[in-house]
Amino acid sequence: MLQIGALKLEFGTMLVQLIVFLVLLWLVKRFAMKPLMKVLNERQAHIENQISSAEDANKQAATIVEEQKKALQDAKTAAHEMLEQAKLTSSKQADQILADSRKEATRIKDEAMRDIENEKNKAIAALKSQVSAMSVMIASKIIEKQVDEKSQEQLIEKYLKEVGGNL
Repeated sequence: MLQIGALKLEFGTMLVQLIVFLVLLWLVKRFAMKPLMKVLNERQAHIENQISSAEDANKQAATIVEEQKKALQDAKTAAHEMLEQAKLTSSKQADQILADSRKEATRIKDEAMRDIENEKNKAIAALKSQVSAMSVMIASKIIEKQVDEKSQEQLIEKYLKEVGGNL
């Protein structure tokens, strides 16, 4: 037995305690550490699998988000193209309607001008016929009535007034 101050050490007890400690350590290592390490390794593998699954899920989610963004952009582009096409079509239709209206207005104007020209020609022909008839009538009156120059002027003015009233 060794005594250091108040501490008393007995080598026999120490040796037994050391042997018991080593036996317990061997038993723990043999029966407790292997199953404990197995559980810890399984847990570590399970956590790694979950992390890997989560990363895969994040990648898939990111891919889906990108696909949705692309689909949304495609839809916006298609809508914009449809809008532009509708504007172009309506512009073409408006231009066509204006062109058709102008053609119709020109046709109606030309037809009216032809009608006016025809009526004018008819009026001129009727006027010529009336003037011819009156000229013949005036000439016959003058021949019937041989008058002096002053009477002849009065007679012409009288018939011109009559012709002016008939026009």
